[in-house]
Amino acid sequence: MATYKLVLIRHSESTWNLENCFSDWYDADLSPVGLEEVKRGGQALQDAGYEFDSCFTSVQKRAIRTLWTVLDATDQMWLPVVRTWCLNERHYGVLTGLNKAETAAKHCEAQVKIWRHSYDVPPPLLEPDHPFYSNISKDCRGYHGTELANWYSIAYELDKNLKPIKPMQFLGDEETVCKAMEAVATQGKAKK
Repeated sequence: MATYKLVLIRHSESTWNLENCFSDWYDADLSPVGLEEVKRGGQALQDAGYEFDSCFTSVQKRAIRTLWTVLDATDQMWLPVVRTWCLNERHYGVLTGLNKAETAAKHCEAQVKIWRHSYDVPPPLLEPDHPFYSNISKDCRGYHGTELANWYSIAYELDKNLKPIKPMQFLGDEETVCKAMEAVATQGKAKK
């Protein structure tokens, strides 16, 4: 049986991450700090000798810029890239643009955690009177329902059938990786 290496790269800090806001389908770009983080990540991949066959990204500029930066750092900008909205971040509906800590204080941390991490309990839908409704609903990047069903099917199959042959591996020093993961984990907590 052939084995393959799947490398998952999350975009670094976006301008809305910096403000601790739910950005989901709002097309926030990387912050200056986020761009520097991606450059370091790309260099770590280059130093580790990673070579890729193909690339997949969402249609959001923070993800596309992350991919460009990594491919530039690894001297692989020639690779084929598939862009699909099916890889966009979770749509947070009415929470779009709200501060995560303030939302946790208002609705309780447990509810925010459910909204952020469950597959079957979405937040309330984005309504036409929401400040970002027009920005997101009029976006013409090919958001089609059939692709969404296909993506959920693919994600389910990957989750069910992907068998790691060794534990997850993170590039970079362990302290930096742990701090970054902790920072993301605490975004949806109410300020005390």
